[in-house]
This record gives sequence, structure tokens and C-alpha cells, in this order.
Amino acid sequence: MKKAVFVTGGAGYIGSHNCKELFKNGFLPITFDNLSESTKESVKWGPLIEGDINDSDKLNFYLNKYKPIALMHFAANALVGESFIAPNKYYKNNVAGTINVLDAMLNNNVKNLIFSSSCATYGNPIFTPITENHPQNPISIYGQTKFFVEQILKDYKRAYNLNYASLRYFNAAGADLDSEIGENRKIETHLIPLAIETALKFNDKLDVYGKNFNTKDGSAIRDYVHVSDIAIAHKKALESILENNDCISLNLGSSKGFSVLEVLKEIENELNTKININFTDKREGDPPILFADCMLAKKVLDWEPKLSDLKTIIKSAVRWHKIKKR
Repeated sequence: MKKAVFVTGGAGYIGSHNCKELFKNGFLPITFDNLSESTKESVKWGPLIEGDINDSDKLNFYLNKYKPIALMHFAANALVGESFIAPNKYYKNNVAGTINVLDAMLNNNVKNLIFSSSCATYGNPIFTPITENHPQNPISIYGQTKFFVEQILKDYKRAYNLNYASLRYFNAAGADLDSEIGENRKIETHLIPLAIETALKFNDKLDVYGKNFNTKDGSAIRDYVHVSDIAIAHKKALESILENNDCISLNLGSSKGFSVLEVLKEIENELNTKININFTDKREGDPPILFADCMLAKKVLDWEPKLSDLKTIIKSAVRWHKIKKR
């Protein structure tokens, strides 16, 4: 019988890829999602419970019903720009909602958590590549909510002996290599899916923020890590804390940087077309270069991003978007 893992936000982009990875490795993912940013179609490897993490009664009921060995927590609002406009939404869902999840875990003797954190907790980089020892000084309200939860987890470990892994993603990208799931948000803000949709002529133009960065081609350089590599890291982190009753905080990235224009060129080559680019002013606080040092994840989890070369990321994403738009 498969051991249950409760997955909040399991219908979302990263959550659904993790559900597939869990199922492939002998676990039963139990998706708990309010479907505000996702769809039922992404839930394919276990039951779906439609619910909100601010609903303590429903959380407690289903945690008691399924008695999972661990919980993976992906449910969060994650639009940086929106977080400045609607901070109440972000604090209520990302912070207060997470406290509801943690308390429901304690009520039901679930002592193992994998938390979806973010490189946004670091803020503007003092140095690159960014290691886990880099100061955490978030500059967005979204980043602050992830940082606050990381501090809460330390207190819950000390007071309640909660085991956890905080995994700080850089830019999750790409799609499932079997094209069963991919990026399918109701509101899309990420570069690669927007660029692909523009290349496929579903959008008229693609806004690119800034062309005067101090980089080789003037566009910002970012770290793109394949979403399936992220899922593998989560599975390994789960196995690690189950075995060691430990707490870990790790970067998940490709340890490489690609410029916006390099990404767009790869998409143009894959689709044999040109993308209509509209250069706009760079956004306040956008650093020119941002990428990860992931040596600690390799050391602790024996994890390396094997699918995170730019060609594989783009090819898998293009294939998924073509299928999605049929």
C-alpha cells in the first residue's frame, strides 16, 4: 500500500509535477487545492480535495482521514507585482494559511514538511552565485512571506520537533517530458510560457523589462531550473528528513545563468519563427545577474539538475504548449 503524502497546491505547476514524481516512487499524493490558480486536469496521480488552506476544519478532517507520513506545501500566491498591491492577500494566504497548515499537522501528528520557498528571500544579491549563506533580505512582499515562513519553521522545530526542508527555487521552467502536465496558470507572468505563446501568435508582443543591464547582451541573466529536476529534489528531500529527522534549507537551481535574449533566441530556433519583442523600462529592484550555487543540495541530497540545460527546458515547454493549445 502506498504511503500518503498530503500536497497543498498539488494542482499547480510545481505541485503537479511533484505529485507525479511522488507517485512514480511509491507514494500516494493527496492534492489539497482551492483551484484559484490551477485546474483539475493537472491532478492525475491521486485524489483531489477542493479546499483552502485557511479552512482549518477541512485541513484537520482530511489529515486525520489520510494520515500522511508528510506534507508538501506549495499553496501560495506568487505574483511579485501583485504582492505590493494586495499585501493583505499575501500575508493571509502565504503566512496565516501556512500557520493553519502547520497547526493542522501538529493536531494530526504529521511531523515532516517540505516547504516550497524561493530565491526571493535573498533580495538583491550581494554576490553571485548565491549560496545558502547569502543574507536573506527580501525586497518584495511575496519574498517576505516566504522568509517569514522560514523563520516560523525554525520556531516550530524548536517547540514541536517539526522536521522540515525549505527548498529555495530559482526560476522553475520547462514541462513534464511526457507532456502530461506543464505551465497552465490562469494568470501567466513567467518569461518562457509568455514567449512561447507570443512565438505561436497567441499574443501580439512580448514585453521585455530592460535592455541596458550590465550583462553581455544588455538583458537580465537568470537561473532556469527544470520543473522535473525540482520534483526529484523534493522527493530526495522527503526521503532525507524521513530518514534523518532533520531540518535543511537548500537552493534549487541550475547553477547557470542565461540572459533573457538567449532564452528568446532558443525559443525562436525551436519554433523557427521570430518573437515580436517590446522593450520596456527595467523593473525597480531587478538585479542584472541572479543565479544559484547548488553545491549544498548535491552534498546533502545527492541531487544534480540533469534536465536543466536550456535546450531541454525550451523543447519540453514548447511541446506542452502546442498540446495545450489544441
